[in-house]
Amino acid sequence: MSSKTKTTATKEEATPALVPKLRFPEFRGAEGWKQKTGNRLFDQINDRNPEPGLPVLAITQEHGAIPRHMIDYHVSVTEKSIESYKVVQVGDFIISLRSFQGGIEYSQYHGICSPAYVILRKRGEGSDAYFKHYLKTNRFIQILTKNLEGLRDGKMVSYAQFSELLVPVPSPAEQQKIAECLSSVDDLMAAQARKVDALKSHKKGLMKQLFPREGETQPRLRFPEFQNAGEWEDQSIGDFGKVVTGSTPSTAQPAFYGGGIPFVSPADISDMRFVDQAKNTLTAEGFAKTRHIKAGSVLFVCIGSTIGKLAQNVHDCATNQQINAVVPSSKHSKGFVYFVLSFASERIALLAGRQAVPIINKSLFSSVRILAPKLPEQERIASCLSSLDALITAETQKLKVLKTYKQGLMQQLFPSLEQVSP
Repeated sequence: MSSKTKTTATKEEATPALVPKLRFPEFRGAEGWKQKTGNRLFDQINDRNPEPGLPVLAITQEHGAIPRHMIDYHVSVTEKSIESYKVVQVGDFIISLRSFQGGIEYSQYHGICSPAYVILRKRGEGSDAYFKHYLKTNRFIQILTKNLEGLRDGKMVSYAQFSELLVPVPSPAEQQKIAECLSSVDDLMAAQARKVDALKSHKKGLMKQLFPREGETQPRLRFPEFQNAGEWEDQSIGDFGKVVTGSTPSTAQPAFYGGGIPFVSPADISDMRFVDQAKNTLTAEGFAKTRHIKAGSVLFVCIGSTIGKLAQNVHDCATNQQINAVVPSSKHSKGFVYFVLSFASERIALLAGRQAVPIINKSLFSSVRILAPKLPEQERIASCLSSLDALITAETQKLKVLKTYKQGLMQQLFPSLEQVSP
């Protein structure tokens, strides 16, 4: 027996058996879980010379290991560089060497990946799906960050480092049971995510019908009471209401910050319609030093990499200078202004052109031409799309609840960090 094998065996034997807080009935009287080192569970794979036509895999936290073209992420790979790429089989696990940000990614695809990744292949019996779930838990990530020196500094995570970690392993039968349970929750989450995506696609298609297409002056779908209302009027964004460019109070004045008034930046604007809080807040004194934005205005990002993002503010707020706010006049529906600018956002974003820091100044933004109907039809369109938004929000919340449920379930099904730590 080699000295390394002896060391590994001694390390495993010195650890106590583990028992999770939640166990399926048929395993409650079974022995505790064993702990095994990474090199006893996984081999490092360095297969080269891939067969022609294999996809290049992207390694992401959201998707795992997935062909780059499936997430619209392309990369140029030369025939020469492919010689150094590693072959990945279905069921392999992949560690990112330089920026470990959350678990070890599972591959559902046969493909190739950059030589900068460590490829792991499970040894012996047991469930691949068990490790697929466990290696993505916050608990395992905490073990890594606690025990791998330099990981927080962005240093490489090597197979040698991984091989020394102790991983809790139940019997193959209990592994399978845990995997089946968590996979069933994943199936529910996937079904719910598809429902949310379907609603978003429906909304996108509906908006194409409710707003005139380029070169047309009327929408192709109109509510019955407006069938004979005639053409929409060509207006500028400035005609919708007052356009206000944000400003930032002096950060050298602590008294300006930390109050209860939201100070909105692009980072606070997500893909949801409303923004009701911000990471930074202003005091009344700080608010007096900036430009006030009334609740219900439309906040449109006009500078930076997220140009074109927009939202409506729930409360009176201020914004930084990357945002132009449209404060709708009484002649325009606040909801309609939000939806019509959302529909036109891609076209508006293109006005920034290709430059290091994309920018659409207030004058150019205000001058953008957009068609709009009379106020009653605006309100009818806004009401319809708002109802759909409310449904999307509700279904999105259900998805968040499922994700939270899974996280809590995993904390019960796997032993605690205190038990696992050496």
